[in-house]
Amino acid sequence: MKSLAQLGNELYSGKTSFPFIGRRRLWYAIAGAVMTASIVLIATVGLTPGIDFRGGSEVTVTSLANPAVGPANRVLAEEGLASGASVTTMGSSSVRVQTNELSNDELNTLSAALTDAYGVTEADVSATTIGPTWSADVTSKGVRGLVIFFVLVGALIWGYFRTWKMAVAALLALSHDILITVGVYAASGFEVTPATIIGVLTILGYSLYDTVVVFDKVRENTDGFETQTRSTYGELANLAVNQSLVRSINTSVVGVLPVASLLVVGAFILGAGTLRDIALTLFIGMIAGTVSSLFLATPILVDLRGREKAVKEQADRVAQARDQRLAQAGDDPEALAAIAATPVAAPVIPGHHLGFSAQPKRKRKRP
Repeated sequence: MKSLAQLGNELYSGKTSFPFIGRRRLWYAIAGAVMTASIVLIATVGLTPGIDFRGGSEVTVTSLANPAVGPANRVLAEEGLASGASVTTMGSSSVRVQTNELSNDELNTLSAALTDAYGVTEADVSATTIGPTWSADVTSKGVRGLVIFFVLVGALIWGYFRTWKMAVAALLALSHDILITVGVYAASGFEVTPATIIGVLTILGYSLYDTVVVFDKVRENTDGFETQTRSTYGELANLAVNQSLVRSINTSVVGVLPVASLLVVGAFILGAGTLRDIALTLFIGMIAGTVSSLFLATPILVDLRGREKAVKEQADRVAQARDQRLAQAGDDPEALAAIAATPVAAPVIPGHHLGFSAQPKRKRKRP
């Protein structure tokens, strides 16, 4: 079995190559199926907005030796507030009760009942109400932040790579990441809170970073591709993705492991809270971002550039050159084996071996 370092060297040299571009229709189909499932979940199950987005009242009981949810549920049932309410533990000593928006009298009554139920003092119980106006303001700011992020990112990539097609490919990959993350939230029933929005913006930055690194390699490999007949634009782009594969895997593993730890601590040890919301978003988004940067962003870019006249004409010249080399090899098994062993795309190093095409042709013996 190959070590990761050996695999990385072979991927970089083109000796081993995974067909990221060649099988892009398969990746599109898989991504389309997953995104469709996300849309269905969002449309049918729907998201669970937190109190910050839907408005309501919240009572937090702290300093508990045993933060059980039973006493709070009994109080809600006795007060007739169980409909639309939720009770969650927070950490090892707190319980949070969220209800529909209550009047001041109702909120004071609920706080007093929870104080008695848990046997704590009034200082250990805090209550607050978030109105619909504040919730609408948070929602609009979240959407506005997302739109501004997309506009700035599109302009930045367009200006950096000097082509709008890379910006479009990167934004489509980012849209895939958002949709997958939102779909998982709909399926899991986790509440969407302001921390979720922060997490989404963070993973978009991570996904964008991974995509830009791959695009940088694509630009490096395809610089002046029209002047040679060894590899097509798509083959050089596929080489770039393979060359970035090990780096992307290493970066993702290093990034996902601590986030997974945060998720476990937030979900199973500390209970619901900002830590869990951010960790879940980051965990899903980092994985989706890595997948989209490898399997979607560059294939979309190749499809967009494949419509250009220069790319089509260069691909035709490459095909003609390969046919010519096969014709020159004739029935010589050694020459045919050398052609088959030569990678369709490999880094060009000045002064180094350029493959079978650079070798002098052996004269065939006359019968």
